[in-house]
Amino acid sequence: MVHFQARLDATFAALSDVTRRGVLEQLGGSDASISDLAQRFHMTLTGMKKHVSVLEQAGLVITEKVGRVRTCRLGLRRLEEEAAWIERHRQLWNARFDALDELVEQLKSKERADAQRKRK
Repeated sequence: MVHFQARLDATFAALSDVTRRGVLEQLGGSDASISDLAQRFHMTLTGMKKHVSVLEQAGLVITEKVGRVRTCRLGLRRLEEEAAWIERHRQLWNARFDALDELVEQLKSKERADAQRKRK
């Protein structure tokens, strides 16, 4: 369970940044060097290396160095575990909101009934 939680933490931390999500979108289209990514996102090479490192630690990106060029591509992780975690929590919140909707409807019905009684 601890390994699963650590993996979730790493994934969600990696996805919490707009630049890293953008890098994943970019790599979904084609592989790119860190230099290309830095240029596309208007940031320093050092800054982009840090972003790519976070994505790599989460298993979302794989890098390969050939000569002086480090190329990035999408990792093998498909986020099934993360999607399942989100789905469980979505179901929980949907059930809570459904119960709240039911309570609100009951209160509205009672309020309407009380208002009709007062008119009589």
